[in-house]
This record gives sequence, C-alpha cells and structure tokens, in this order.
Amino acid sequence: MENRSQWGTRVGFLLAAMGSAIGLGNIWRFPATAYESGGGAFIVPYLFALLTAGIPLLIMEYTIGHRYRGSAPKSFATINKKMEWIGWWQVLVAFVISTYYAVIIAWALMYAYYSIGLTWGSDPTAFFVGDFLKLADPGQLGGLVPKVLIPLVIVWAVVLGTLSRGVKKGIEVANKIFIPSLVVLFLIIVVRAVTLPGAMNGLNSFFEPDWSRIMDAEVWIAAYGQIFFSLSIAFAIMVTYASYLPRKSDITNNAFITGFANSSFEILAGIGVFSAVGFMAFQYDTTVAGLAAEKGVGGIGLAFMVFPEIISQIPGIPGLFGLLFFASLVLAGFSSLISISETYVAAVSEKFNISRQKSVVFGGGVAAILSLLYATRGGLNILDTVDHFINSYGVALAGLVEVVAVAWFAKELKALQQHANSSSDVMLAGWWRFCLGVITPIVLGFQMVQNLTSELAEPYEGYPADFLIYFGWVVALAAILIGFAFSMKKWPQGTAFEDPTKPNHKEGSL
Repeated sequence: MENRSQWGTRVGFLLAAMGSAIGLGNIWRFPATAYESGGGAFIVPYLFALLTAGIPLLIMEYTIGHRYRGSAPKSFATINKKMEWIGWWQVLVAFVISTYYAVIIAWALMYAYYSIGLTWGSDPTAFFVGDFLKLADPGQLGGLVPKVLIPLVIVWAVVLGTLSRGVKKGIEVANKIFIPSLVVLFLIIVVRAVTLPGAMNGLNSFFEPDWSRIMDAEVWIAAYGQIFFSLSIAFAIMVTYASYLPRKSDITNNAFITGFANSSFEILAGIGVFSAVGFMAFQYDTTVAGLAAEKGVGGIGLAFMVFPEIISQIPGIPGLFGLLFFASLVLAGFSSLISISETYVAAVSEKFNISRQKSVVFGGGVAAILSLLYATRGGLNILDTVDHFINSYGVALAGLVEVVAVAWFAKELKALQQHANSSSDVMLAGWWRFCLGVITPIVLGFQMVQNLTSELAEPYEGYPADFLIYFGWVVALAAILIGFAFSMKKWPQGTAFEDPTKPNHKEGSL
C-alpha cells in the first residue's frame, strides 16, 4: 500500500501540481478562448473566475486529500460512504483522458523529429491528416498507423516506468526535470516569436480589449470553463496529490501558487501563439482576424497544422524553433499524463489492496491497450469525440456534482475551512464558502444547460449520430456506471475511514 507524506519537498509537490495543470491544452485552448471572447477584456472575467471558482476549488480538493489522506474514492468515502462513487467517477474520467492524451504526446514526439527536416512540406494540413495519420472517415476504424504506434509505446514506457518508481523517486523527480525544462523552452520560443515581423499585430489582436463583450454571459461562462479545465479540477488529481502532503502543509498558499502559476503560463502561451500568428498574417499580407477565420487559432489543428506552416517560414533555423516547440508539448504532456495516471494507480492500489507496481501494470496497462484505438486511421475522429464528451459531461458535470455534494449535502465546507486554516497563513472565511456553495454551482449548472442545448441542437462537428452515441454518450455514461460498480465493492478489511485529525469524527449525512 502507498504510504502518505511522500513528497520530498514542498517544491516537489508544487512542481507536480503545476505539471498536472500546465498541460497540452493550455498552449492552444487559452489563446483561442481569449481571442474569441473579447481579447484583453477577457482577462477581467478570467481573473474573476480564477479567484471565485478556480482557487477555491483547488483549496477544497487540496484540503479533502490532505485531511482524509487517501485517493479520491477513499477520501469521498470518508466524508460519506454514499459519496465514494463520485471519487471513482472522477478517477474513471481521468482514466479515459489518459487513453487519448498519450496519443497526442506521441504525435508531438514525431513532430519534434519531423521539425528537423521540416518533413511536413508545403501543405502541413494535408501531411497531418493524410501522410501522417492516414485519416479515415468518421465511423471507420482502419488499421494501426505505425508512425503513431511506435512513439505511443515509448510514451507509455516512460509514464509507467515513472509511476512504478513511486511518488518521491518517480513523479517528483520527473516533474523537477519536466517543468523547469518546459518553462525554459517556452520562454525561448516566446522571445523568438515576439521578435518576428508582424508579431506586434498579433499581440494587439490578442490583448486589445473589446469592452462590448464584457457583459456577454457567454464570455463569463467561457472564462469559468477555461479556469475549470486548465487547473485539472474534478478528475481526482489534486485530491490524490494533496493526500501525499505532510501534515503541516500550507494548503491555501499552495493553491494560490498553483493557480497563479498556471494562469501566468497560459498568458505566456497566448503571447507566443499570437506573436506567431501575427507573423503568419504578415507573411500572407492579411489581418490576424482574416487568418484566424481561415486557419483557426485553437485546438489540435493549431499545434499540428497551423504551427508547422508558421515554423517553415521563420527566418534563420526554422527546424530548431520547431524542435523547441514540439519538445515543449512533449514535456507538458508527460507531466500531465503522469498526474492523470496517478489517480487510478493510487485508487486501484487502495481499493483492491495490491502493490503499487501491480496497480501500475493493471491500470496503466489497460489504459495503454485502449489507447491503441486512437493509433488507428480513425483515431483522430474518435479522440475528438471522446475528448468533447468526457470533458463536457465528465469533468464539468463531475465537478458540479462534487461541489454540490460536499457543500450542500454533506455540509463539509466549515470543517474543511477549519482544517485548511489550521495549517495555512492565508485564512479562509465566508467568501470561500460562498464561492463554492453559490457561485460555482450556479455557473457550472448554467454551463451544463448550455452544453446540452448546443448538443441537442446539432450533432457535434457533424459526426454521424451512431458514432456520437458510441464514442460520446456511451463513454461519458460508462464512467458514471463503472464508478458506481467500483464503489459497491467492499474495501479491504481494516481500512480506516475515520478522519485522522478528529478522533470522534462522524460522517456527514446525505
């Protein structure tokens, strides 16, 4: 069984927490969301969302893990046995995400290699979907693609090897290498990007505020959505990581540092991306708005179709710039995938009373096998669909259920507040409980209604209905149902569910 208090240093924990938050999506999701939501004006709702939802939720998850000293399922079961399924739901959401996240890292590995000779040629889009992925039509699986399969095996070998070494010797050491390296590489990329011709036009488009959008409800919902997804909240990572913290750890400060570090990196990513987009617009003698409308500035396409085209036109040694860019994607991906995978490694080890190594082989092995689905010719379409549904009806919905269960039904916020305050310099007060008990549920609830309305109005990306059912709705629903099934299995004999900080602790009631 995994011993607690395993982080060697506070820095090790913070780097791991930042590694889980600073993922691949930060590099392309935030710039696109900000640009489409009022540019510089978006920073206002973004920071408001960070302070009223992002950091309060981080504090809550850190406190749950630190107080109850277990994986997400065990921690929620300690609050109330009827809440264990929420922890398993989040673990299974993380499991699903890990299956396709590994494939994106595999793509980045290959593109780091392709950068050396600019192998994608004059039409990077055709190269990506044709030569590289050999993309089949939606609904068709096709065979395995060797160019994706080989790096995918390497990715899983690194991740599972790291996890098998444990928290201190594996995860902490890996993040002490990955995160500083990522920051250095990305700073080099940004410095080079802002010196390119046309970069200032790109930055003006990114930061110029459109104050007419500030009262738009969709902009505020987008801000909360961005914060929620970018901080790795509600898929068991932060609860699991915080359970390894020593007893006397400053929970509140750790949450603020993680939250602001993640947001700083996102803004840095926006500067780098839009400097490069401004350069591309300059090369084509068009505006950033015109280029964005034609090429798009977000999603996987930005990284693997638009950026290669930008890289090919950069003066000097474009291959080096490309190598640095895709290497940064690899580092960001590895740090996040290790964090995501740790959630189910820890949970399976505790629930089934098996060693960490066996849990890595079982949980990680199943995830690796399932990830082969995305290494087929139909992999991109499947990945796009699974990602959309598991984020919209897995992460977001699980977060809504989590905060409502903890704040409204178990009424655990005051106890969590007292626990966090007992070891933190920044004291929590009524504002924290109000943010979690009122603001966050309202915003997430509204976002869920909005998602469902859009989903029912038209098929996602125009995919066939049966394809969306099998790889969208079924996957999202399976995470819930399997979570219920896992929660019904009895814990190993002798498993303690009492709050170790209070000898006469009684569970909340639902």
